[in-house]
Amino acid sequence: MYNSQNFFKISSCSKFKNPIRVINCSKVSTASVSTEKEALLPLKVSEINEKCKKWGWKGYTINYFVYPEINNDTSNPPLLLIHGFGASIAHWRRNIPILAQSYTVYAIDLLGFGASDKPAGFAYSMEVWAELILDFLDEIVRRPAVLVGNSVGSLACVIAAAESTRSLVQGLVLLNCAGGMNNKAIVDDWRIKLLLPLLWFFDFLLKQKGIASYLFDRVRKRDSLRNILSSVYGNKDNVDEDLVEIIKKPAEDEGALDAFVSIVTGPPGPNPVQLIPKITLPVLVLWGDQDPFTPIDGPVGPT
Repeated sequence: MYNSQNFFKISSCSKFKNPIRVINCSKVSTASVSTEKEALLPLKVSEINEKCKKWGWKGYTINYFVYPEINNDTSNPPLLLIHGFGASIAHWRRNIPILAQSYTVYAIDLLGFGASDKPAGFAYSMEVWAELILDFLDEIVRRPAVLVGNSVGSLACVIAAAESTRSLVQGLVLLNCAGGMNNKAIVDDWRIKLLLPLLWFFDFLLKQKGIASYLFDRVRKRDSLRNILSSVYGNKDNVDEDLVEIIKKPAEDEGALDAFVSIVTGPPGPNPVQLIPKITLPVLVLWGDQDPFTPIDGPVGPT
């Protein structure tokens, strides 16, 4: 790891029953967590796409990846990586080779993202994704695993761990955990209360098909995506063509617009701050203090 005195601020949260470590990564944003082993080459996006598998879930097709495909060492629990909003399995391409040195690594595209189905008119929710995660652990991984989530993926992991009664989850790693599926999450925070009328108006506009289509077409343009990604990556060098394409390609799928509107305008889901005390598993929280979307001093930051 990097020298913790220079890079990480580590503290514990004693108000919770479960052991929690909070690491404030002063140069890491939502999009990148690195280690000294970064000399390992990232997986190629084409390699990930070629080796992905399909899993049928409630009549939908879910895309997933396992690396290495064969690992007889069961001394460490498997890891299941859950991406954030707009991302997919390939978002973890730099992390998987490092993690796979010690663990069997699984990663999935949540319903509505990546190469997983994007059913028209589907009502997306955090609870749906949490259920998907638990069923994947039960049917595909088939042994207790550590969940690693980014942004809304972190929140889905928290919900899954809080709801699991089958000992499927062994621990949590939360990277810049989102407060909800969208910005309406923390309505008790004064900053959100001030914005609620604007958020409701924005929801109204997005539910107009023509307006939503126009906005979505602008957002998914290559230059727009590059600008957005540059605003959340501490290391701008990581905003390469591969990353832009990872976000852009699924956004062109049929059903992507419906997913975008449903996720942005739907219910925010449970509050992670209220769920964490119910979890008795080990939890590691990593937070980049340059994250503009879920700031560490915001309503759900671990401060």
